[in-house]
Amino acid sequence: MGDVVEDHRPLSRSYLRHTAAFRDGADTPRDFLERCLAVVDERERDVRAFVTMDAAAARRAADASTTRWRAGRALSPIDGMPVGVKDIIETADMPTQMGSPLFAGWRSHRDAASVAALRHAGAVILGKTVTTEFAAQEARETRNPHDLRRTPGGSSSGSAAAVACGMVSAALGTQVVGSIVRPASYCGCIGFKPGAGSLNRGGSHDHLSHSCLGVLAGGMADCWQVAFEIAVRVGGDPGHPALRGPSAVPSPSRPGRLAILRTEGWATAPARARQVFETACGRLRQARIECVASEEDDRLGVVEDALTGALRLTLDIVDRESLWPLNTYRDRDSGGLSRAMLERLSRAEAMTADDYDLLLARRDRLRALYAGLAATYDAAVTLSANDCAPLGMDSTGDPSFAVPGSLLGVPAMSLPLLRAGGLPLGLQVLGFRGADAQLFAVAGSIVSCLGDDGPLSGQSYP
Repeated sequence: MGDVVEDHRPLSRSYLRHTAAFRDGADTPRDFLERCLAVVDERERDVRAFVTMDAAAARRAADASTTRWRAGRALSPIDGMPVGVKDIIETADMPTQMGSPLFAGWRSHRDAASVAALRHAGAVILGKTVTTEFAAQEARETRNPHDLRRTPGGSSSGSAAAVACGMVSAALGTQVVGSIVRPASYCGCIGFKPGAGSLNRGGSHDHLSHSCLGVLAGGMADCWQVAFEIAVRVGGDPGHPALRGPSAVPSPSRPGRLAILRTEGWATAPARARQVFETACGRLRQARIECVASEEDDRLGVVEDALTGALRLTLDIVDRESLWPLNTYRDRDSGGLSRAMLERLSRAEAMTADDYDLLLARRDRLRALYAGLAATYDAAVTLSANDCAPLGMDSTGDPSFAVPGSLLGVPAMSLPLLRAGGLPLGLQVLGFRGADAQLFAVAGSIVSCLGDDGPLSGQSYP
């Protein structure tokens, strides 16, 4: 296989499209898994999406699911769905190594809350997907499945690549800066970052205050269902309301008005990326969806200006909140930490409690300012990344477009609807706190307007 895959269309391996066939016996979860494993055999050597895999255990779980579907006793709509789990999320039966030599072979001997929920729903945990070091910026071995010379993004690198290849129908990811939205954009799959605290992060090694557990998937329905099955079984983070909504993907709902947000990422976006975004907005307007930019509403300009420096603010908060456990890792074995992690720890130790309080106060003001748009707009739209995936494996790419959703704590979704340089580029939809289901409804309407000749209308895996 060459480095560049000629057909760049994302190919959705939707599990939910097959459940009717599972019921009538025309297909089985075991056969579905075997089709996924065939792709693993074909592509994993090049793409390197998984750090650990247990195909034998997956086959046993798929056989049990097949028996339940035949008997009409499926545990949930995702009973039997092959799922990947980002390797900072604990699994009882596989190591959780967090992209760090300090945790090589480490086992907690328990499932994270999300993994336990998925198993109770009957999902098949195929393996652990590659993450950057402690879900930060130190790149690891995964390659972009559309062009092996390019980064898949990070830190949910393996999850995005595995979904985009059709190795799994969905995978768990996490995001504190841009770790779901950006790799989803680069790899050409759906990436859903819920509102802060909406899905339980227990057993996931991402304790930072605006980090979120999320889902990468090949289809909207699969993405929602995985999130829903987690929320209904283990809720949200302690002290936070869980994701709420219908038991199946929310029906598309045409938005009355969308806000166009041109945050500081626009300064690094090439003309081709800006043009495909503007063309998409033009098509939405042709579909009689009002798309409003800052030239037409001064409040949007105020929000855009306030979000200047969002990446620096986010990284400063992350630095301080990383003081522990990085200090304990350094004391144990400083040679096991990357230079980037040691520099983060140094910055954290230089900050004071007062410094941190000021950062949080600024974040609170930004969140309140953006929340004020909810009375006028159904959602906001922007790019998911400043361009297609860059060449090279030394970086996971520019997160500037993804970081506002993280900082604001709102639900965000990358839709594989755009292309730049012949490669995937995500259209990002930002919702409002507590309105994750509404985000899906709006996103579904956008897909119906833009997807007729875009990637989401492309070929589907069997």
